[in-house]
Amino acid sequence: MYLRFFSKVFSVMAGPRPVVFSGPSGAGKSTLLKMLLKEFDGVFGFSVSHTTRKPRPGEENGKDYHYVSREEMQAGITKGDFIESAEFSGNMYGTSKAAVQAVQAQNLICILDIDMQGVKSIKKTNLNPIYISIQPPSMDVLEKRLRARKTENEESLQKRLQTALVEMEFSKETGQFDVVIINDNLDEAYGKLKAALLQEIQKVKSTTKA
Repeated sequence: MYLRFFSKVFSVMAGPRPVVFSGPSGAGKSTLLKMLLKEFDGVFGFSVSHTTRKPRPGEENGKDYHYVSREEMQAGITKGDFIESAEFSGNMYGTSKAAVQAVQAQNLICILDIDMQGVKSIKKTNLNPIYISIQPPSMDVLEKRLRARKTENEESLQKRLQTALVEMEFSKETGQFDVVIINDNLDEAYGKLKAALLQEIQKVKSTTKA
């Protein structure tokens, strides 16, 4: 079960309009984001989330996540340092104001990778991002992708699949997302992603040149 908290009031953040990416684990968000950051170097910046879970093999503190203790995370939430935060499978996750501001201060489009509940929470703030949902073509494909990772036990895997089903239905609701991309073919999905963000990309490039 998710426990979701958010800071409703925070100062308007200066800089390019952020982009919220959402979708089930295994939908391919990370792969698409890496492609985007590689092609458009100097345009996007990744908002590094906080979490109380332990790093997975190959993950780096400050790059993949800010890994903190539950006490540190809770203290930050209490102080109002987070735009949104959640608890899932016994671990806390959250997006701090500082993480977004650090990206925007560099005149970069800030990328926020958050879940369904985070989308609902951010809609209650004045962040005003572009909302993009990345979805798998089917539950069967998603399950195969998650099993291929071999990073979950069966109980954790089933929880992720249950959550994914809810998130897939949420993405179909009118008005929740500006763009919904079904990641069946990676190249096609990436093409749709670039097309959706082209206007904002051009704005940042023109500002940089000026």
